[in-house]
Amino acid sequence: MLFVHIVILFFSIIVHEIAHAYVAYVRGDNAKSTLERITLNPMSHVELFGTVIIPVFLLLVKAPIFFGWAKPVTINYNNLKNPKIDIFIISLAGPMSNALISIFSGFVIYFVEVFYDFKLELIKSIVHFFYTILVVNVFLMVINLLPIPPLDGSKIITCFLPKKIKLSLLSLNKHVYLAVLFMLMSFNVVWKLIHHAIFFFVNVFSFNFYKNG
Repeated sequence: MLFVHIVILFFSIIVHEIAHAYVAYVRGDNAKSTLERITLNPMSHVELFGTVIIPVFLLLVKAPIFFGWAKPVTINYNNLKNPKIDIFIISLAGPMSNALISIFSGFVIYFVEVFYDFKLELIKSIVHFFYTILVVNVFLMVINLLPIPPLDGSKIITCFLPKKIKLSLLSLNKHVYLAVLFMLMSFNVVWKLIHHAIFFFVNVFSFNFYKNG
């Protein structure tokens, strides 16, 4: 089970980064560093600490949070057609890719539960597998939308901030956010808000609201 969770997280993160790179390319960034990231080849995306060590550690200690990250896509903002708008779109592309994976998984779960005998062990395994994909991707979406550098949420909100504040926010070291994130998680109120957001989207994407309505 640990292996399955890691594989799901790993490829979900890769899709997340591919989405960033592809949208950046569409919006004008044809730099080699960007084009090299539009691939499912894991070696183009792996960052040892964020992609391997952190996820494995969190699973082993049974932490209440389960996430990781890949090597961030380096974007040449000077090549973009409309930098202010494009940065917003590019930043949003990653979390939205996780949302789409979750929605697809929800469709599969709903279809299997409606049309197949749920007493069969194979059906239960399929549903469990796609439910895990759904939850992992919802978690990645919610966490990445937090306005903490260098998460996508911080880049999204900078599009609406004055230039001086924007530069200060984006200049923070990428490891600072990890400490801030864990500190926030230690506050019960913050964790409850994140948990409720995850629970809400898991229910929406798995069509539980429809089924229970």
